[in-house]
Order: sequence, then structure tokens, then C-alpha cells
Amino acid sequence: MRIDLRGLNTQQRLAVETTEGPVLVLAGAGTGKTRVITTRIARLIALGIPPENILGVTFTNKAAREMLERVRALLNGRDGRSPRGRPRLSTFLSWAARTLREFAPLLGYTPDFVIYDEADQIGVLRGLLARNASRGAGPDPRATAAALSLLRNGTAPERLRGDAAAAEAAVKIRKAYEQTLKARNAMDFDDLLLRTLQLFREHPQALQSCRRRHRYVMVDEYQDTNPIQFELVRLLCEEHRNLCVVGDDDQSIYGWRGAETANILQFERSFPEAKVIKLEQNYRSTNTILRAANALIRHNAARREKALWSSRGDGPPIRLRAFPNEEEEAKAAVAAIKSARFPKKIPFSHFAILYRTNTQSRPLEAALRRAGIRYHVVGGQSFFDRREARDFLAYMRIAVNPRDDNALLRVANTPARGLSEKTMQRLLAAAHARGISVWEAMRSEAVRTEFPARARNAMKGFVEMLEQARAELEAVRLNAEGKGLAEWARNWLERIGYPAELRRLEKNPEAGENRARNLLDLAEELDRAETESRKPAARLAEALSELALDAERKEEKEPAPDAVTLITIHSCKGLEFPHVLIVGLEEGLLPHARSEAEGALEEERRLFYVAVTRAMRSLRLSYCESRRKHGRRVPARPSRFLAELPTELVERVQAKAAPAPPEQGRAWIQAMLAAAAGAEEK
Repeated sequence: MRIDLRGLNTQQRLAVETTEGPVLVLAGAGTGKTRVITTRIARLIALGIPPENILGVTFTNKAAREMLERVRALLNGRDGRSPRGRPRLSTFLSWAARTLREFAPLLGYTPDFVIYDEADQIGVLRGLLARNASRGAGPDPRATAAALSLLRNGTAPERLRGDAAAAEAAVKIRKAYEQTLKARNAMDFDDLLLRTLQLFREHPQALQSCRRRHRYVMVDEYQDTNPIQFELVRLLCEEHRNLCVVGDDDQSIYGWRGAETANILQFERSFPEAKVIKLEQNYRSTNTILRAANALIRHNAARREKALWSSRGDGPPIRLRAFPNEEEEAKAAVAAIKSARFPKKIPFSHFAILYRTNTQSRPLEAALRRAGIRYHVVGGQSFFDRREARDFLAYMRIAVNPRDDNALLRVANTPARGLSEKTMQRLLAAAHARGISVWEAMRSEAVRTEFPARARNAMKGFVEMLEQARAELEAVRLNAEGKGLAEWARNWLERIGYPAELRRLEKNPEAGENRARNLLDLAEELDRAETESRKPAARLAEALSELALDAERKEEKEPAPDAVTLITIHSCKGLEFPHVLIVGLEEGLLPHARSEAEGALEEERRLFYVAVTRAMRSLRLSYCESRRKHGRRVPARPSRFLAELPTELVERVQAKAAPAPPEQGRAWIQAMLAAAAGAEEK
């Protein structure tokens, strides 16, 4: 079959048709990179490349699913599946997890290893920090987790930034942390990549197997890759060289979590024969917005030159306004939304308010509530952070791996079964003293004799309950579609009374019923998992991996209301909105106060660039002359980045007055921004 390429522009078509050898696609904001990647995959299949030999890697499960849907549409409803498989479109973590399940024994793990998320990781660290602590409060576990992640991904101890006590603790407990996870047959998110790299380096036969399978590799958002991901891709493609990476160095904003801009800036060092293709035609924004973004980002030295342009016309000027404080700024943002919405009947969902830090949402939420305007804050509580979700996953995990102490301790007395917190603490101490898991301690007659009769009976009952559930899991008969786990999970939880416990604990019967119903939804997810194993326990382990790596799936299913979006700039990459308001454009916020000392000023400018390029039709900018910090009001200065916007593109809006004539406004803003820049230089 033929893939229709007529809708592609010249550069997009070149990227799609260049299928052999290394290719670097520099895709500016809004230039259709997802379309290029998916059309390229569909064309490879149409050319006769076996679908199972194609690997597409991105950073979110949502993006991976969107890619698969687009490929299916391009192939007239087929997903590219052949008798031997279909193209593998996934995140780095999902791909690594699947690879490790195949080769886990080579690294001393069993294929049913569990994946620890951030909460599990914090639980392990709390225990290790408590054992290593002297008098007084120890380092913050979350800060320690962040430092540990950077350390394990190659950051030198002396380069760890932020909390010094946490950095020191991370260095001290790293070995114990890794040993604890391995003893539990568990891996955290960092392990998934680190162990895959270890596998490739220490076991050439595994690397060769993966090379034969993945003969055409595409990496989306390449500017966000870290050194480990870069090395994995390099090893995978070192022989066949069929690597296409797509990204934009100007949108590299995750340096704080290990992303390395040099991966895209220096791509040709590893692949000197690479073909470089630039996508510069933007399909999202007006030329006024794009010219402002181009002018802003040119102040960065470490970048590849690109100049975005659009056929959508110039559009209105960018509007800039100063406010006395954040409350007035929030009121004006709400007023601007109301004045734009009601005469033209623009949906609230067309508006987004962007800010640098989560704390800035408070006055905005208060103003929207007072005005009766619906809104949603991106980054609220995840469905998978709810009590019943975490309990459900803990039960499923101990069914796969009873040595998972984190999961076992979470549900040992949920519902209550006589295993009090004091009993479990004593069990944990006994397990640590003997170098065994809590599960093994529970089953040990020598350990149980140290406890009173009631606790011994409770332990015995728990062991029998879990062993029965594991035996029933092994006996599950999967149907032709691989389903059967959901029914087993529901029956087990009903038998132990967990749904009834959820209903009992909620004062509101409807809330209790909703929590119990959430369990049914989660159980169904076990049968929806895209796994290939026919053994129930192995299939459950793979399904749990998908759930652990796909915590945004539940939120995606619920239709978004017609509401204003409140979102941090870090969270908005990849999104677009017709009307964007960026608030809090002040020194200390954007750029952040630490950016100069940490050498991150260019990344802060890229952050502003990302925010500007989310806007499709209109863009409003604002800053405050004072802001409340630590309970007191302090003066604020406009961000230096405002001085880098061309004054002919920006219209200054006077507070409490009609907008000034364009000529007067431009002259005023030029003088104001020049003064701000001069003050910064001093």
C-alpha cells in the first residue's frame, strides 16, 4: 500500500522519506513533529519493513498511544501488526521493563520483579535514613531521593545541587538502597534504565538480540534524553545506524532532572554521517508570537539556529501589564478571560494561565472561584495516589512477589486483621536482624515464637490468606483474549472484605461506593494490559509494570470540563491553547533565583520560550511590583527576559486606564525594559 504524503511540507516529507541511516530532525515548536514520526513509521511498514523491527520511543504513555492511533489511521485502521508482532511504540521505561523481563535472570532478578514508584522509594529511604541517623531530624527523604537519582545516573557527588544533607546521605546509603531493592526483587524507575544498560554492556548476546529486533529506531523529544538514555540508544543502533531522533534544543527544560542538551547539540559526534533536517513552518501560532519567540531564544548561545514562521498571519500584539501585587494580577487575569469569553462565546477551555511555580496558583484559584469560573489545575492528585488505588496495587504486588516489603507492610492490616503497627514494626526489625524479608519472617517459626499468641495467629492467618490467593492466581484460566485476572482480583478482595472496609470508612455512602467502584476499574485494567505472556502470574507482573509506568491513564479517560487550565510552564510542554496568559514574569521567579548561581540561565530562557510558544492566537504577559514571600511583602522587578522581546511586538497596557496608543505604548515599554535591563547589569 502507499502512504499519502501530499499533506506534508517539503521538509516534513524529506524527514519521512529519509528512512536509512541516522537522521536528526530539528522540529521547532508547533511544526508537526508527531505527524512526521507517525507518517515515517507507517511508510516504513508500507515499504515492507516488518512492523516488529520498528521501535518508537517517547517520554509519556499518552504520546505513545497517540502515535499508535495515528499510525493505525494512516494504515486504514490497521495497527501495523504482522503475524510476528507490531511496531513497538512506548516510553523508555516501558521498553526497558519489557527488555528486562526477558533477560532478568542474567542480572540476578526473576522476570516477575516489581517496579517501585516514588512513594515506594521514599518508604525504603525512610527506613534506611532512620537506621543511619544520629540524634535530631535527618535529611528529607524526598530530597535524598532526588539526589540519589542524580547520583545513580552519573552526576558526580561534588556536583549534586540543593540540599547538602540530602546529597551527603544519598552518597552514604546508595549501596544499601540498591541492595535492599535487589533483595526484594524490585527495581525503581532509575533501575529500569541502569539495569538495561548493564545488560547491554555485560551480556553481548542480549544486546545482539535487541539489535536484531529493533532495526529501525525513532526517538521523540530527543532533547530530553539523559546520558543513560543516550548510551542505550547509541548501543542499540551502533551497527545498523537506522536511528531517527526528533527534538528541539530550544525546548530543553528538564536539566534539573538529568536531561542533557548536548545529546541533540552534538548528535553528529556519535553519528557523523547523520542527515540534519529542520522543521520551521509552525502550524500553531501567529507570526507576532513566533517573531517574539525567535528574538527571545536567539539570546542563548548553546543552540542550533532555527526561525519559526507561520502562514496564519500576524494576529494581535502581545499585551504586557504590571500590577501592584499578585492579587491584583489574578483579578485582572480573570477579568481578561471574562471580557474575551462572553462577547465572542469563547469556551473557557481555550484559556490557560501559565506560571513558574505551583505556589503561584493560590491567588489565581481564589479569583476564579470568586468569579464563578470553572478551572482545573494540572498536576493535582493522581488517581494512583488515592488510598484504594495504592492498596489495590500493593495486594497485587505481594501476590506476584511476597518479598516486596513495602507492599506487604502497607496492606498487612488493611482491613484490620490483628497485625497492629507495633507488631509490624517488630516484624520488620526481626527481618532486618536476620537479613530476610518480612514475609519470610512471618513464615518463620523461630520469629513467630517471639510474639504473643494473638499476633502469632494473625501472622498465620495472613500467610494462609496470601498463599491461597497465589495458588488461585496460578490456577487462573485465561481466555483467548488473555482475560481472567480481573475476576481473580475482584474475588480475592471481596473475600478478605476490602471493598466493604472502604464503604465502612467513608461517612458519605456515595463516596464509599465510589472508592469501592474504583477497585473494579483497577481490576479491569489488569485485563486490558498489552502483555504477551500466557502464564497468569507473569501476565500480572507485566500488567503491574504497565500500571506503574502509566499513572496518567485514569485521568485521560475522564472528559475534561469546559474549564480554564492552570498549569506550570514545566508541565505545559507539548500543549497548546488559543489564549495564553503568563503571570509572575519577575526576577527570582523567571528566571528563578538560583539559575545564575547554578549556570541555568539559558534553560530558564528556554522555559519562557516554551511558555510563549504555547499560545495560538493571543498572548498576555504580566508581572508584579511586589509579591508576598514568607509572610511579608517584598518589592519585585520585571524579568530580564521581557527586555529581550521586540518592542514593536508588545503593547503596554496601562493599569486602571484605557490602553495607550500603540506608538506611545511602544516608546514607554522600550524605556521601561531598557531601565530594567540596565538595573540588572548593575
